[in-house]
Amino acid sequence: MNIQWYPGHMAKTRRMIAEHLKLVDAVCEMTDARIPAASRNPELHEILGDKPRLLVINRADQADAAGNAAWVSHCRRHGQAVLLTDSKSGAGVSRLAPAVRALLKEKIEAGAAHGRTGRVLRLMVVGVPNVGKSSLINRLAGRRAAAAEDRPGVTRGRQWVNLSPGLALLDTPGILWPKFEDEGTGMLLAYTGAIRDEILDAETLAAHLAAFLQERYPEALASRYRLGGNVGGRADDGTGDHAGGTAGGDDGMTLLARAARGRGFLAAGGLPDTERMARVLLDEFRGGKLGRFTLEWPAAGRDPQVAGGEA
Repeated sequence: MNIQWYPGHMAKTRRMIAEHLKLVDAVCEMTDARIPAASRNPELHEILGDKPRLLVINRADQADAAGNAAWVSHCRRHGQAVLLTDSKSGAGVSRLAPAVRALLKEKIEAGAAHGRTGRVLRLMVVGVPNVGKSSLINRLAGRRAAAAEDRPGVTRGRQWVNLSPGLALLDTPGILWPKFEDEGTGMLLAYTGAIRDEILDAETLAAHLAAFLQERYPEALASRYRLGGNVGGRADDGTGDHAGGTAGGDDGMTLLARAARGRGFLAAGGLPDTERMARVLLDEFRGGKLGRFTLEWPAAGRDPQVAGGEA
């Protein structure tokens, strides 16, 4: 699958982030707990430079608890300030403001020494599409301050949101990068909905995902879709290996067909309706109805700030 999506508004967002960087004290970079490395835009590392940065690993409720712990530990070992959150339930969100103040402790103390107290801290929120930026801001604000939907491309312009006490957030549209050098990265982003489904073949994508889950979490498919028998595969051993973009093919389509029959999705002639099943599988995976999955694990010696694949 040749997955590319870089519409004009993303180039505009890239310029906007660079231009507004001087207006903020720090950056909150959000990533998806299911794919913490693949959902980090490598261009942001270059754009943000040495600006203080807090990594927020969001959607923690949809990832393996062991995977969450492994990524937090990995990032901290590499000197990265990190916070684990679930913006939908609100878990961990209240710790964001204290984490920002801890990140900017020296700057705050220097200001206080010169009589500058009570200054509002400005934070830019960045990340790939559909990672939960707007939901996080709404949780912090206690109101619908930013448009939030479970699909990419909802936020299109910059939005300042004033919070209390003493914190203002600049929301930015989700931004990908022009070309995925590793096909596996594009597949992982597509699985989680960071890329618009309109540009992809849903059946092929769902077949890849089904084969991926068959290999890593076979019990999830078997129990959810009444596959019965032996669906094969193995549970994730946490080694960091992943098959994003390499699995699928006939095995994945066979799984889709079996799942369609299990759900009673039949087309003309009693054939399994794999197109309908594909949409259901993708929706249920993204909505957390299949369980909690970590699709990539940290590998020793890799810098977690370098995105675009396995970290």
